[in-house]
Amino acid sequence: QVQLVESGGGLVQAGGSLRLSCVASGRTFSNFVMAWIRQPPGKEREFVARVSWNGDNTYYADSVKGRFTISRDNEKNMVYLQMNSLIPEDTAVYYCAARGPGEHTYDYWGQGTQVTVSS
Repeated sequence: QVQLVESGGGLVQAGGSLRLSCVASGRTFSNFVMAWIRQPPGKEREFVARVSWNGDNTYYADSVKGRFTISRDNEKNMVYLQMNSLIPEDTAVYYCAARGPGEHTYDYWGQGTQVTVSS
């Protein structure tokens, strides 16, 4: 099992920045691909970004590319999402998720943190 706890959400004006953090505990953190996934109000969950086990490879949704940066620190069991140039459409509950080696789905999820961007 992997336990994930997010923090760093809040209310910010459009154009502002936030940094989300996720701390993991349980199984070996460095074995997992980590991702941020969000759920806007009244909509389905959508992929935001993911980072490989060693941090060398990242992938972003087109909607956040160039504005968001995902990173990880395996020594601290942490994954981060730096969000810049926020827009109201970024308003959502943001979840940290983990995918084990060889797996195709994210089996471990945090409880989520709310991000609200005002216009």
